[in-house]
Amino acid sequence: MSKIITDKNKIEEVLTRGVEEVLVRDSLKKKLLSGEKLRIKFGIDPTGSVLHLGHAVVLRKLKEFQDLGHQVIFLIGDFTARIGDPTGRSSERKSLTDKEIKDNMKTYVKQAGLLLDMKKIAVRHNSAWLSKLSFQKLIELTSKVTYAQVAQRADFKERIKNDINLSLQEFMYPVMQGYDSVELKADVEIGGRDQKFNLLMGRQLQKKYKQLEQDIITCPLLEGVYGKDKMSKSLNNYIALTEKAENMYGKIMSIVDEMIGRYFELCAFLPTAEINEIKKQLKDGKVNPRDLKMKLAFEITKIYHGEKKAREAEEYFIKTVQKKETPDSITNYELRITNINIVDLLVDVKMAASKSEARRLIEQGGIKVGGEVIKDVNKEINIIKEGIVIQRGKRQFVKVIGN
Repeated sequence: MSKIITDKNKIEEVLTRGVEEVLVRDSLKKKLLSGEKLRIKFGIDPTGSVLHLGHAVVLRKLKEFQDLGHQVIFLIGDFTARIGDPTGRSSERKSLTDKEIKDNMKTYVKQAGLLLDMKKIAVRHNSAWLSKLSFQKLIELTSKVTYAQVAQRADFKERIKNDINLSLQEFMYPVMQGYDSVELKADVEIGGRDQKFNLLMGRQLQKKYKQLEQDIITCPLLEGVYGKDKMSKSLNNYIALTEKAENMYGKIMSIVDEMIGRYFELCAFLPTAEINEIKKQLKDGKVNPRDLKMKLAFEITKIYHGEKKAREAEEYFIKTVQKKETPDSITNYELRITNINIVDLLVDVKMAASKSEARRLIEQGGIKVGGEVIKDVNKEINIIKEGIVIQRGKRQFVKVIGN
């Protein structure tokens, strides 16, 4: 049994760094100082297959609780994913099939394991209880929540006002998420700031079921690489936890300068004092933002790939982007043809996921063949026996060899 750490400084950092709000702060602080082992809940619906740095903001907070010796519960919402969280949505979300949910959740535990010690974590699926609720139990559950309470959500209120469809299953989503806390007897629940309503529903239902109410920590939403919008796969502004080291490093180098301090605070594992100094340097303008960004890219890449790979990614970036050289080691593809359309070639060598993406990359000037920018989607490429280098953007290279 792991020892519970009650160090006041560590507890204060848990309650402040990377935190938007704590409800109820005095209650949670008292629990943490008591030495009692707490049950820390974090739920995530497998509506996509990729976890990114935005998700890692919350995963990191879970790690801090785990490091203090508490029991972290990683709840996969395989039942609630059938509905999809309506938070922040102005229209009904498309329902996922069982196969889509199953495919999406395959690697969740492995990805979360990049930050958490999954051997010490309780992984649960809410289908275990939600799929078994009888109609009688469901009626009992709904009797503990009023229409007015759920309808006051800003996004629901907006849809009702504008006569936009709001299904009963969406209306029930926060109730089901709250019921998860009842089943798990959670002491603390952590989520993004946009989840506050859903997290508070957990407190309300626990009280109705005569349980102690969970305390809540909400975390900031990390902006994507372009700033402004939150990091999201749908907006293609994300950095996946499973990115190759050189891609992760390069994507971090592409973030807007205004985000450097925020990424240091929410994504790097440096001491708070050092991060405050970095923010001061940025404000004073006494340091080149590029140099700080390189430090940021190294620190974040090191978390997910180790120091050696992070250093190699840095060297790769310097060589391919700053010095504009071709890397020494690139993937080779051997094709048994001598001529091929550029669009087909990009798909064949996995530089584009589809022909439409390939055409878009070409039209935007993002593809070079043998050092020459290609802008004609009908261009035929001659594959010579010695090989020709294809480059996408600044960092991706492949060599295609003729047969």
